[in-house]
Amino acid sequence: MKIAVLALLWCVLSVCRAESQILTPVHWSYGAKKLSATEAVVFFKATIDPGWHVYSQFVKPGGPVKTSFDFDGSSDFTLDGTTQEPKPTVRKEKVFSNMEIGFFEHSVIFKQKIRLKTAQAIVKGKLQYMTCNDTQCLPPDELDFSIAVK
Repeated sequence: MKIAVLALLWCVLSVCRAESQILTPVHWSYGAKKLSATEAVVFFKATIDPGWHVYSQFVKPGGPVKTSFDFDGSSDFTLDGTTQEPKPTVRKEKVFSNMEIGFFEHSVIFKQKIRLKTAQAIVKGKLQYMTCNDTQCLPPDELDFSIAVK
């Protein structure tokens, strides 16, 4: 009898734990490539689970939270232009008053050129993004990044 009760309790707790897991449909990775002694590119890759998407950097006010990058200041490098992204898929989103919104599915790579003032640098900052699928949006998320440029 005790074994049956313990087995039932274990099953109930396992289901409760599985139900309370946090959704993380976007997985970020980072990298850098030196182009010359004074230039480099840092990369931000989002690998997106099937059915989910993240938004472009160029979403108009009134829409979802756009993807954004905030770079910490450094004496080792300067930003060269703005963070680049590929051409997004654009469609009208009912949730956002039929606003046309750009987004990415499956994966996307954002790129930021930098001008190096030293032989090596560490590029630090925060990125913010929001992810949705056809039935729900998750709250915006903010991640710290640190990318070594060697």
